[in-house]
Amino acid sequence: MATSSLDRLLIAADNALRTLSGAVSPSRPTPGRKPGTDERAAEAVHVAGLMRVDHAGEVCAQALYAGQSLMARDPGVRAALEKAGAEERDHLAWCAERLRELDSHPSLLSPFWYAGSFALGVVSGAAGDRWSMGFLVETERQVEKHIDGHIEQLPPEDARSRAILEQMRVDEIAHARSGLEHGGEELPAPVKGAMRLMAKVMTETAYRF
Repeated sequence: MATSSLDRLLIAADNALRTLSGAVSPSRPTPGRKPGTDERAAEAVHVAGLMRVDHAGEVCAQALYAGQSLMARDPGVRAALEKAGAEERDHLAWCAERLRELDSHPSLLSPFWYAGSFALGVVSGAAGDRWSMGFLVETERQVEKHIDGHIEQLPPEDARSRAILEQMRVDEIAHARSGLEHGGEELPAPVKGAMRLMAKVMTETAYRF
């Protein structure tokens, strides 16, 4: 049965409320063994900052895919976005759980990250499915590099955070591949540069707040 525009709007609104309220349950178990309480304080603060950035990135992903899905013309593209969004919800829940384990919290600016990313999703979706998929591909490529950097910064003994990020990386690579399979266009260099700049502002701010 086809989903109406009103239904998609209601789904998008529900997604926003769940994402920002933290009422998100993963469909897959959190990777890695649950840690003990012997993490060194300085390292725990740094890891919490990294995981807060990753959580903020997943808030952005939820909003971006919701906006793109709302505007998608091709049912196959919409289905691919919804599948990716479901896996990103796992990431969101995993990062939130890890933050709780570290006695920390998500970014205080999550509503701002969501609103901005939803607007980007709507704009990229309005440009057409091929450009929307191209935006997805470039986003996931940048996220993959960002996750690689975080994995390198983790303390060697933090197997829990490492397992979470490594599974997230696997999923992000698959999402980029799906975007290419659905006809994603290569974005112009200035657009890629603007995306990197926005990501830099977000990561530096979310680490602290």
